[in-house]
Amino acid sequence: MEFLIISGLSGAGKSRAADMLEDLDYYCVDNMPIALIPKFAQLCIAANEHYKRVALVTDIRERASFEELFRVLDGLWEIGCDYRILFMEADIPSIVKRYKETRRRHPLATPGISIEDAIANEIKLMEPVRERADYIINTGNLTLSMLQNELFRLFIGEDAERKLAVNVMSFGFKYGIPIESDLVFDVRFLPNPYYVSELRELCGLDEPVSEFVFRSSETREFVKQLENMVKFLLPLYVDEGKMSLTISIGCTGGHHRSVAIAAALTDYIRQLGYEVVNINRDLNK
Repeated sequence: MEFLIISGLSGAGKSRAADMLEDLDYYCVDNMPIALIPKFAQLCIAANEHYKRVALVTDIRERASFEELFRVLDGLWEIGCDYRILFMEADIPSIVKRYKETRRRHPLATPGISIEDAIANEIKLMEPVRERADYIINTGNLTLSMLQNELFRLFIGEDAERKLAVNVMSFGFKYGIPIESDLVFDVRFLPNPYYVSELRELCGLDEPVSEFVFRSSETREFVKQLENMVKFLLPLYVDEGKMSLTISIGCTGGHHRSVAIAAALTDYIRQLGYEVVNINRDLNK
């Protein structure tokens, strides 16, 4: 079992790092009380099949707590729990800017003490934890994708294959665009099987409807261009650190054209080697 302790400066991105690690299949717990860490570690060890990677965010700001933290961490070795410490930090101007943007109060800020002084005090206070850290990440000049790349490199491995889960969703514009969409394509310009009486009660998954839709040269050219775009974009989304992507294909009712196009695109993306799921949101409406 991998057991990771995430600590560091307030506003340096501890919770954000935990969210990203969760996408990397870590079981994450934010603000775990120090006293509960040993018991939680024992439970994770006992259920090893369910908790292979665990990350805990701890927030230590009182000097008296350091002795307790280090005692707890030393106790983890005794129960056979091999842990590592990730320390998150950033320069003072970056942290000040983040607190100004979120309008939150720094936890060490008190009347008469500026936020810069509060951050400086926390840096000194957290030095013992920083000295024991296995990894230190300074997020001052990191974008979210850069932070995700760094976490991937440290805890998954540079040579590991990055996975992008793709959802190809058909929908009807009359029911609204899916709010989870990353890319939306409108295929209402294609020939509509709805106006063919023998096809009206069928759907885009039925061969007669699919044949009707793809009989059009406009359909074939559109799908060709769409496949080229998707083939170009997917590796870029992987490099950017995106974990999931939803491509939505819409027609009027979500029964015929969008369903047929989504099915064809799903097969193409699967042939490219990506994990892909076809969802027909409005097929039964």
